[in-house]
Amino acid sequence: MRPRLGSARLRRLRRPLSLLLVVAVLCGAGVGLYLNERSSRQQITVVGSPATADWIELDVTAQGVDTSALELALSVTAIPHGRFSEDPDAPDSPGSLVFAKNVEITTVSLNTTTFHTTPGAPAPLQVVSAGLYDGTPTDYPFDRYDISVGWIATLDGHEVPLAVTFSDSDPFFVVRPGRTATAGQFARLDARASRSRGTFILAWFMMIAMWALALAVLGGAEVLARRRQGMVWPALGWMAATLFALVGLRNAAPGGPPIGSLMDYVAFFWAEGIIAAGLACTAALGVRNERRSIAADKPAPS
Repeated sequence: MRPRLGSARLRRLRRPLSLLLVVAVLCGAGVGLYLNERSSRQQITVVGSPATADWIELDVTAQGVDTSALELALSVTAIPHGRFSEDPDAPDSPGSLVFAKNVEITTVSLNTTTFHTTPGAPAPLQVVSAGLYDGTPTDYPFDRYDISVGWIATLDGHEVPLAVTFSDSDPFFVVRPGRTATAGQFARLDARASRSRGTFILAWFMMIAMWALALAVLGGAEVLARRRQGMVWPALGWMAATLFALVGLRNAAPGGPPIGSLMDYVAFFWAEGIIAAGLACTAALGVRNERRSIAADKPAPS
């Protein structure tokens, strides 16, 4: 008898253990995807390698993509090398943040901006805007954009060699430099911006959830119609709550997609229409069935 009891207990424990194993595998896969995306996002791309010891490094970081204005905010820090740098402890130390020369650095993008370095001081952090093109915001979450921005540095009218060190910190987009990015006497950064993996996954989840909720409401409306139920207030309240909850869910989409995006035409508009139609039909049939019930309950005139 004991072996049978042991095998029965093992069978009862098999289902929760299998469930825990599935949850552990899914969580592990999620952690693996996160670590993969984090490592790929933290990679630093170096554009250009000057052949001289006297050059200026531009540390460029993508801070945020604004799809409504079609702009990308870039923070730019100039770092001198060679004879352009000045170290208080060791003069002419390469890689010092302090400039020894008055260098003019010009950014060519949506707007042309120029700033001058001050001898004996580090270059101030510059925030410039690069334009987005070849992309449509309403393609969300599949929208992609091309970016192009350039820099030129001069000292006493002579061009200074440049190199670009690029990194990305935008949580909603992945910005990667293209093969056409170059550096030298003129630094040019050509990049491609696309939605991050987390944004893409969450947008797909929202679309699937919208369809699932809409079909659930449609199924509930069909059951109530087949049973010829009256005004079932809990069901009507659930349908109405789902109708308005989807609006909040849609507005919570990462990146703030504009109304009329691809996500709306694929899921949101259909889900709202199905839920509204199911709610209206359920209410209309409920009113009709309630009236029939009231009429049937009335005593016949004597």
